[in-house]
Amino acid sequence: MIRPRGVVTTLTFAVVLVFSFLTAPAAHAEPPQGAYITGIEPVNDRWDKVSVFSPSMNKVIVNDVFKAPRSGAPTFYLLPGIDGGDDIAGGGIAPGGKAWFGMTDIQGFFANKNVNVVSPLGGQFSWWTDWIADPSKQYQTYMTRELPPLINAEYNTNGENAVGGLSSTGGTAVDYAVQAPGLFQAVASYSGFLTPSDNAQQVGLTLLGGGASADAMWGPGGGPLWVAHDPSKNVAKLKGTAVYVAASGSGNAGAVDRLPPGFGDNFTGGFIERIVADSTRVFADNAAAAGVPVTYIVRPDGSHTWGLFESEMQESWNLTVGPALGV
Repeated sequence: MIRPRGVVTTLTFAVVLVFSFLTAPAAHAEPPQGAYITGIEPVNDRWDKVSVFSPSMNKVIVNDVFKAPRSGAPTFYLLPGIDGGDDIAGGGIAPGGKAWFGMTDIQGFFANKNVNVVSPLGGQFSWWTDWIADPSKQYQTYMTRELPPLINAEYNTNGENAVGGLSSTGGTAVDYAVQAPGLFQAVASYSGFLTPSDNAQQVGLTLLGGGASADAMWGPGGGPLWVAHDPSKNVAKLKGTAVYVAASGSGNAGAVDRLPPGFGDNFTGGFIERIVADSTRVFADNAAAAGVPVTYIVRPDGSHTWGLFESEMQESWNLTVGPALGV
């Protein structure tokens, strides 16, 4: 059983993030052909590492898969953060280890739940969206059109899906339901950034921390593509999808963070958490005004750590995702 290891702020650059991309001048007009599984490496009897060739990006993506105990189960996708699952801060975590399967107890929590849990790795500073000026970053296409059919066939799923994201990919997970209607029965944002078009400068600063330009993602900040991928601007398109969004209102470090003794107050994480909390509130207010029901949780404590993300994920499963998937 993998136990949580360490507590590291997911974002050590500027501010926050989110999101994913839909239709644009450079978008694919037809469904991509040729995605296939290049290999499956069993870690144990329930955990596989599945390598998939993405034709839209012309590269192989490794995906952690925790198999359901019985066939005919739904699938819960969990996106990585801005670091793509790697320890870019140099904390000594092995490549691919700063991710859901390395930092949280996926195997323990889902052991008796009939659901496949799939978490892709990689995609540093990509927002896990499609970029209009970078063919190597077409992650929305991968997550909405290439990967799910392969997982469905390989693991004999029932075709029902949910997706969650943390921090940089919290808004991305919600955006997937906007961009690919009907694919996901539930979406969840764990301390995510849900208002990118109104805060393009913050997104740009975070991308700049990885040497990337936000203009290459969705064009000039605040432009049409930014609005098209802004969950807070597209709440009406979420009707019929179960939605969970959460963040800590205070940003204060607390027991949920599982900080090691002597770690301190985690000022950077707290600063980021307060920003995403405000963004999450705006999204929830817009959803309420549009008459779109969402599960909106304001945590009393939490400073943008894996402890907080894991707690939010488990809560989202119990309150929103599991019921939507019928598990």
